[in-house]
Amino acid sequence: MSATLTVLTDTLALTFTMMFLLWLLSLVKKDASIVDIFWGIGFTAIALACFLITQGYQGRKLLVLALTGIWGLRLALHIFTRNRGKGEDFRYRRMRKHYGNRFALVSLFTVFAFQGLLMWVISLPLQVAEISPLPARLTWLDYLGAAIWAIGFLFEAVGDWQLAQFKSDPANQGRVMDSGLWAYTRHPNYFGDALLWWGLFFIAVATPADVWTVFSPLIMTTLLMKVSGVALLEKTLVKTKPEYQDYVRRTSAFFPVFLGSRRRSKITDIQ
Repeated sequence: MSATLTVLTDTLALTFTMMFLLWLLSLVKKDASIVDIFWGIGFTAIALACFLITQGYQGRKLLVLALTGIWGLRLALHIFTRNRGKGEDFRYRRMRKHYGNRFALVSLFTVFAFQGLLMWVISLPLQVAEISPLPARLTWLDYLGAAIWAIGFLFEAVGDWQLAQFKSDPANQGRVMDSGLWAYTRHPNYFGDALLWWGLFFIAVATPADVWTVFSPLIMTTLLMKVSGVALLEKTLVKTKPEYQDYVRRTSAFFPVFLGSRRRSKITDIQ
């Protein structure tokens, strides 16, 4: 077995072990929502494991671990703070009601094991970047990747912060956040999340691993645009909030559009 395959096998085993333990904790807490908080932590754990067990170039390993850790831990803290005191997310409550006594076993495979596998697959650029000893220096692709990551992180973190500040003001109850980054894209946090994964992919491209891990940012971008991000949220907003259509008409859904005509008019509806 090659060294690379050994590392990937070890991280896969680690990922499923973490998700199994997290599933047990969810049974105790009767709250499957903890899987969402763990999403960023899981990537950080994989990056840390690779850092400890691989013989790759130290500078690149440190870069990957730092970028993944900053993103993952911030995201986990944000979701924890946002969800605190609100109980289990409606998606899991709906599943729990649908499956009844079978929910525990069903959630092990459809929620925890599935997200674990997805996490491991998406993390492959991080892993191959840390595994490779070559080039034994940071190249322009590493710096380009870090710059793209920084822009993406800015959109995600600032977008989340702006929305949290907006929602914390009782005067904004029943209105939509369309200022700041939200004036240029209806989902700056999702756009930023996707973009930073493209940045991490470019760091992997700096190694002989080349471009085969491109499926990672493609999967993440597709999930955020078509599955668990924009599509899921807006399906509810468009149906339940007719005024949201005005925001849709004048603001890009995902990619920022920095045009005067796209700037906000007034705060109009709920986010």
